[in-house]
Amino acid sequence: MATAIAVTSPDLVLAPLDGRTPSAAVLQPPGEQSLDDALAAVQALVEQCGHVIVLYPASLAVPHERRLQTIRSVLENGRIALVRVDLPPLALAVLARQLRQISVFDFGAGVVGSAALLFSHYLYAGALLNSVAKLDHVAVGLKAHAKSWVPGSQFGVLAGPTPELIKIGADGGMLAGPKFGTYLTVAQGRIASDWVTSALAPAWAVQSLHQAELPKESLRWWGTGKLVEFAAGIGDTSVLAQLVASVKRQPCPWCGLELIGERCVFCSAPLSPHANQESSSGVVSPEAGLQGQSAE
Repeated sequence: MATAIAVTSPDLVLAPLDGRTPSAAVLQPPGEQSLDDALAAVQALVEQCGHVIVLYPASLAVPHERRLQTIRSVLENGRIALVRVDLPPLALAVLARQLRQISVFDFGAGVVGSAALLFSHYLYAGALLNSVAKLDHVAVGLKAHAKSWVPGSQFGVLAGPTPELIKIGADGGMLAGPKFGTYLTVAQGRIASDWVTSALAPAWAVQSLHQAELPKESLRWWGTGKLVEFAAGIGDTSVLAQLVASVKRQPCPWCGLELIGERCVFCSAPLSPHANQESSSGVVSPEAGLQGQSAE
């Protein structure tokens, strides 16, 4: 029985990379779905799949977040996890797809839910922007702000795992990329540039390139509609499963679900300080977890 993955917008449901990956449920905002319909939909998911993991962005509108909390409270069900993720919209969609990919394996719901933090450490999320004047989510210096007013300026911005900003130009500068094999997902906004596919993708030696629709929230998150958003993450389902299997698992001291990391996503109970000594952060290094995989 695959754990159900749910998101808060249809544009966070990316096309699957293989025939085994299930889709994700969409929990609409209060203005587009009544509370009764939302309760019925989530209850049906719980009955069908056993557990439901809801991924939602940290920038989600307050009424929508309260709706999610209400659903969990009304159903009084410890089998619903609300996982708040501070990632750019396209990266969140990639993360949701990764959880969908591993949901078909023999991992418990607690492990699948806590894998969200694990996978986010291996997500390279960024965008090509024509201006950083209204970029609030990544620290930008005054010099970059000044350059953003020069006509024709373009910037490569990395929100994570380590924030970085470069000016695209003749100096040939490049954003620091992953040292392991990734699939690159690209969403085109209102900007005429192939820099992401023609320069970034080869420099990062991505294994596969995939196109996606630009999430509506991306315009607000990046501060402009003139952008190309991208997210590079592990795309091979077997490698994702191997990465999860390589991390020590522990039972939750409160609800008993098996998990990785330091806190249960279903009941929020923390592990004891010494329960996960082998990997105190719940995350293995790329070199250890992906050894021998970068050439796949």
